[in-house]
Formats: sequence, C-alpha cells, structure tokens
Amino acid sequence: MPERILDPVCVFNHIVNYQPTVMEKGADNLYHITVTLTCFQLKRALSSAHNTSPGPDGISYELLRHLNEDSLVSLLYLFNRIWREQVYPTQWQEAIVIPILRPGKDPKNPLSYRPIALTSCLCKTLERVVNARLVYDLEKKKCIPLFQSGFRKGRSTLDNIITLENKIRNAFVRRNHLVSIFFDIKKAYDRTWRYGILRTLFNFGLRGNLPTFIKKFLNLRTFRVRLGGTLSAPFTQAEGVPQGSILSVILFICHISHILHVLSPSIQASLYVDHLQISCEGSDMRLIERQLQTAVNNIVKWCDNNGHSISSSKSCCVHFCRKRGIHPDPEIRIRDIQIPVVPDVRFLGVIFDRRLTFLPHILQLRKRCEKSLNLLKVLSNTSWGADRTSLLRVYQAIVLSRIDYGCVVYGSACNSTLKKLDPVHHMALRICSGAFRTSPVQSLYVTCNQLPLDLRRRKLTLAYYFKILSVPSHPLHNVYMGTSMKRLYDARPSNIRSFMDRMKLHISELDLPNVHIQQRNLFLFQPWNTPRFHYINPFATYSKSTVAPVVFQRVFAYHRSQYSRYSAIYTDGSKRADYVGCGVVIEDIMHGYRLDTSCSIFTAEAVAIYRALQLIDSNMSRKYCIYTDSMSVLEALENYNDRCHPVVCKILDITS
Repeated sequence: MPERILDPVCVFNHIVNYQPTVMEKGADNLYHITVTLTCFQLKRALSSAHNTSPGPDGISYELLRHLNEDSLVSLLYLFNRIWREQVYPTQWQEAIVIPILRPGKDPKNPLSYRPIALTSCLCKTLERVVNARLVYDLEKKKCIPLFQSGFRKGRSTLDNIITLENKIRNAFVRRNHLVSIFFDIKKAYDRTWRYGILRTLFNFGLRGNLPTFIKKFLNLRTFRVRLGGTLSAPFTQAEGVPQGSILSVILFICHISHILHVLSPSIQASLYVDHLQISCEGSDMRLIERQLQTAVNNIVKWCDNNGHSISSSKSCCVHFCRKRGIHPDPEIRIRDIQIPVVPDVRFLGVIFDRRLTFLPHILQLRKRCEKSLNLLKVLSNTSWGADRTSLLRVYQAIVLSRIDYGCVVYGSACNSTLKKLDPVHHMALRICSGAFRTSPVQSLYVTCNQLPLDLRRRKLTLAYYFKILSVPSHPLHNVYMGTSMKRLYDARPSNIRSFMDRMKLHISELDLPNVHIQQRNLFLFQPWNTPRFHYINPFATYSKSTVAPVVFQRVFAYHRSQYSRYSAIYTDGSKRADYVGCGVVIEDIMHGYRLDTSCSIFTAEAVAIYRALQLIDSNMSRKYCIYTDSMSVLEALENYNDRCHPVVCKILDITS
C-alpha cells in the first residue's frame, strides 16, 4: 500500500478511464441475461465470499482465491459453458448435511436438530454471479413488493420493526385498537413449490439462459447426512429450495412475496423473507375481526395452493391498545384453531408489548447482557488477562452490539425504562478500564472513549434516519404525517410520536433542517458491466520519511514531460472546525466550492474530483490528468462495491 502523502504538488495520481468490453446492446432488453460471464465478475464473486466449509468436492474459497490467471480463465471457461449449454454438473446438485442439536432440545428427536448443508464452493461462486444479475433485474423491474425487506440493498429488519411501531403509535393517538397477527410458516424453504418459482420468474418476463439455469439448478437435488465420519445413503429433495445456496434466498423471496397480493387495502402487512406480519386498525373490534379473518383465510388459501403450511400453535396475535376499561380480545382462527392472543411478542428480535412500553424487551436485554459480562470478567484477569483495547473490542462485539440493535425503536420508551440498561454499560466500562466502583461515570466515558447510551441511541437513530432519506425507494421515505395527525399529536402531547416525526424534531433541535441528503442509486451500474477504474502512482515505491523532496519533484517533472500533451488539473479538499471546502485548478484558474460543515475530508476530496470532471467540457482537450493527494478516494474508486460513497458512484458514472 503506498503511503499517503499530504503535499498535492509532490503527489499525483493519473486517473485512467478503463472502458469495459463490448456488450450486446440493442432493443431487446434481455441481452444481459444471455451475455457471457466475465473474469471481473468471477473475481468479484470470489472476493465477496466468506470462508465457509467446502462441499463434497473439498474445494474451498481459500483455494479458489489463490488461483493464478490461467486457472481463473479455465474456471471462467467452465462457467460459460455451463451458462451457454445449460448442462448443470451432477456433483454440484449434491449437499452434505450436518445436524446441529438445538439448545435445550431432546437429542433423540430428529426435529431437535438444525441441518447445516455444505455445497460446492465452485457452484456457489457461479450462483453468486447469477444472483447478482437476477437481483438487478428484479429490482429494476420492481418485481419485489415494497414491504418485503429481506436481503435487499438498503433494507434491513429495522424497516419492518419501525413500520409496525409507526402503526401502533398512530393507533394510540387516534385511541383506536390495532390487532397484529404474526405468522409462522412451517419449513418454508423446504416446502417451496419449485414450479411456482419458475412460473413467477416467467410472469416477471425473464427469458433466456437465466430461467433455464435456475430450472437446472433446482432439479434433482440430493443430500447425504454426515454423523462424525459416516455418511448416509443419498436422499432426493423433491421440493423446496436447497439449503446453503446463494440463489435459494432470492428465489424464495420471489415466490413468497406474492402472499401480500391476496390482502385487501385495509390490511397492512410486511415481510422479512418468511416473517409475515399483518395488522388492522379501527375503533370497532368486530369489524377488525372480520377483516383480519378474511385476510387469514386468503393467506391460508394461498399457502394451500403453493405448498406452504402455517403453524397455528406458533402463530400469535397481539391486541395493541391503551384504552382503559374492559374490552374484548379478537377471536381469529386458522381453519378451526384459534390464534392465541398474547401480551407481547418477539418480532425480528424486538419484543413488542401490548402497551408499547418496551419494558419486557429492555428487561430481557439487560438479563442477556449481564450474562455476557461474565466473559469480560474472566478476560480481565490481572495476571494474564487482556488489555483495555482488547476488552473494549470484546465488549462492543458481544454486549454493545445487542444493545445497539433495535435502539432506534425501543429508544422511544420513557427515560426511567431506558435507564435500566445504564448499569450494564457502566459495569462493562469499569471492567474494561479496571476502574473502581466509586469512579465517576463521566471519567469512564472519557477513559474508554465511549458515549453514554442515550447519546449513542440518538447517534444511531439519526444515522438510520439519514439512510432512509438517502434511498428514494425506501417505504419510510414517503411517509408523511397528515394535518389531522399533526393536530392530534399536538393536542395530546403525552403520546409518543411516530419515528419520522420524532426525527424531524431532533433535526430541528440540532439546527440541521436544511441539510441536503445525497440520494443513493443502489443499482446504478449493471453487475455484468461495472466500470473498472485504474490510476497511476509511480510514488508507490517511495516513502516520504526517507526520500528527499527533490526526488519527488524530479519524478513529477519526468511524468509531466511524458504527458505534456495532457492538460493538468489539480484538486484538493480541506476541513476545519467551521469550514469544509474543496478546490480545482485548471490552467491557473481556481475554482472553489464550499461544503456543509458536517462533511468529512473524504467527501471534500471526492467532490473536488467530481467537480473537475464536470468542468471538462467538449471544448477542452479530452486528454487530461487529474492530480489528487487523496489515496483513500482513489482506492474507493478502484475497489467499487455496493456500499460506496454516493460521490464516488457519481465519479464512476461520469468516467464510464
């Protein structure tokens, strides 16, 4: 890695725009489904894979990453033959299943084991390439419903949790009932109807190699169970999507998401893969019962037609209400079995109680965190224990991560409830720093460089809020509170506001009402035609601490003599406590730009390069060199991924 040098005169990087290979572009929008796979896609798929256990062939990801170029070309040739000729290797259709006993379950009962399927890493690499094309096409065509949040870019479980919380808060301020039903689908992956998946893809308009590949991928799947060193006889998996495969999740989502289409507009629903939740609000409980019963009947009918089954015993219903007095609970049935009405439910990791106090969630969270603190106590032994930095990292990994999850939702609880988590945080900081019990809490925050939990919750909540605003297609992005709702909340200040309204109040308190949020296009580039960016840095072998400045000047002068016909453009960014800006110099003409004080130095350097590219118009020479001292921006441009900075994406879009 070259050392980052701060002098923009001595350091330069030549931006080279690499144009990808020719793609078949035409009126037919199916060219991307039949086009051959590229070596860039193969390398990207290998780099994004985790080091999981190998399948029956024994080939691991670590081995594949160390292949030389010739071997990668041979592997790519194999993948393209499979893609074109539609002949799927038989060995890739076999999986090794290792049963793992669930905690606290009977080891004699086969249902007490969780099956872990090991499939070929070669197969999963090809699946990862195909999956990127499939997801891009589905998202571009908006085939996946808006309220399906599972395994989608820019989405998470928090979307469904906050959506449910917003419905409950609005029902409370209207003084209405809100009844939610949480369904459990039995063995959803194993019972997925394969023909239904292929029919769904056909209805989406997919043709060519992609649906044919998926058909071969789902056909004739077998598995063997391994106990110790003994393998069972092979079993055929007649239905369902294969476990441990990359494509299985998105194929299951395509199929299961149609369950939302059978619900009436009066029913609000959300999905996270197979976690289905529906709710209905109103002042008349009998009307709510009828609407929900109709919705449940439609869901059961859809499941019967598509090979799924709903567990009546594991599904549950919660009646969210803050009305005083006696009022009946709903009676809703799945066939002839009544859905049990419970006082609280765990939904995607957060416990919702019927009055939405989040007290059960915080008490259980505190209990789990206190158990995890025992590990810190063991590691903090004075004679052989870990140091402060290591202990803090362990704390952040096993305890603080649990506290952080869902804090954007349960952070709306009252202060007396939220303070029940503070002793856990303080105890962990005392263990990590070795402080006395009598040490002031404020000194613990300074010593361990940690925020109080209330400030940490606010920070994470604001970050999630800005993430919502940066994704135009996010379902919470277009949630606006009507005038009548605002009047209700103003007239009843004791009611806690919905998430988006709470965030607007925080933004106004922080004096950030006019901050422009950069929009992110999560599918700006086609996965088979991602722009590749390269830069030149002859100073990579030099170190500023050991090389005299005159050497850098001579190297730079030699470079300018080689590229004398190229126009020189210099960019730089700066940040102070009260000012953030960037500048571009073209032919001794200075162009300055001021940015918001909340921007980072990385953003300033990236904006400078982006502005330089904008200033290059058709009248100027197309031969140019852009010089910058920001190695971090250039590395981000070279190593593009789905989480890149929005300005970095704009630069790649201009240079592609």
